[in-house]
Amino acid sequence: MSVQSKIKRITVPDIRARKGGEPVVCLTSYHAHTARFIDPYVDVILVGDSLGMVMYGMETTLGVTIDMMIAHGSAVMRGTDRALVVVDMPFGSYEESPEIAFRNAVRIIKETGCTAVKLEGGKRLAETIRYLNDRGIPVMAHIGLTPQSIQVMGGFKTQGRVEEEWASIEDDATAVAEAGAFAVVLEGMAEPLAARITRQIDVPTIGIGASAECDGQILVLEDMLGLSPKAPKFVKEFATLGAQIAGAAEAYAREVRARTFPAVENTYGMKKVK
Repeated sequence: MSVQSKIKRITVPDIRARKGGEPVVCLTSYHAHTARFIDPYVDVILVGDSLGMVMYGMETTLGVTIDMMIAHGSAVMRGTDRALVVVDMPFGSYEESPEIAFRNAVRIIKETGCTAVKLEGGKRLAETIRYLNDRGIPVMAHIGLTPQSIQVMGGFKTQGRVEEEWASIEDDATAVAEAGAFAVVLEGMAEPLAARITRQIDVPTIGIGASAECDGQILVLEDMLGLSPKAPKFVKEFATLGAQIAGAAEAYAREVRARTFPAVENTYGMKKVK
């Protein structure tokens, strides 16, 4: 007798069905603690390779490894039970061939328990996306400003600000959608182009520095919490936790130095002997 478990998490078909409907809410997370806080409120949690910069202080995402993504992806899975969890494939883990991409994607999914992977690139990766999708691995695509290509792009530069660039980016969007991507992240893209692409393709677009007309939005959690020293222009800080953390550390240091912490209520006394 087989045992079938009911899927509690939001699924890939659930996200795909949101095209043109209720916006898809996405945030990044890199560990169980923050994932547990945001899980009730978001539809998708991305374990992004941005963790290289946010968690490890790297200048770019290029130094992130598969082992790092698996460690953080596993932690996020342990902290959630509702959101669809997507794990980024890091630089160098999928570009060489569809077969190598499949091998690494299988490892990520098996070792983390996540639902899908995300990879960066347009037309050049359509074959890889189709290869993965045909073999049961859901793929979220990512076009526009692609941080893993920062050396080629010459920096974090907004895409599509002149109409001559539009055709190539639109071709990227069409190619990844037709290859089977269930959603497409549009990053650092001029608003009219992002809105145009959203109308053109039949899968949800997830904007980050793109357009409110996208089918959903994603931000780096630390950026929107006010924990980043210099957040990009497209970020809105929904909290200022950086200042609160600094204030709490200052108050703690002051009380330790004054010997007012730990106080009686924070100290263990002796047991009474009968």
